[in-house]
Amino acid sequence: MNAAERIESLKAGTLSAFTFSLAYSAIALANSLVLAEVSVLIRLQITTGFDLLLRVAVAWLSGFLFGVTYRYVIRTDENSHLKSGAVLAFGLVRGVAPLEIAGDILSQFWALGVLGIESIICFAIARFTLDWAIHHHWVKAFKST
Repeated sequence: MNAAERIESLKAGTLSAFTFSLAYSAIALANSLVLAEVSVLIRLQITTGFDLLLRVAVAWLSGFLFGVTYRYVIRTDENSHLKSGAVLAFGLVRGVAPLEIAGDILSQFWALGVLGIESIICFAIARFTLDWAIHHHWVKAFKST
């Protein structure tokens, strides 16, 4: 891979990370104000500045990795299944990752559902932003050789 391809991947990753983090921050704020009032979703509430910083940092990293990977997955194809599949795969992995640390899965079911939907929405927003940037030639699609 040459330097130009790496730069395009860096652009895709950075744009996706910024978009994902912005979407995540808006959803996290909504969760803290609305959904956290529901007793089974109280774990979604952000309680400290450090908690917010940590979650946004993880969102930034998730968005960056998605952007780089998405660019390679879709290449120059117009296959909507590839695009949606990438969003769903990343969203589900991010959404169900807390299962590993959850003690009682049934009591966490609703919180995990909210996290899964939240992740899919954030990755979908990042996807549409990347598709828009590729369409306008701000980011070049990866070409298969």
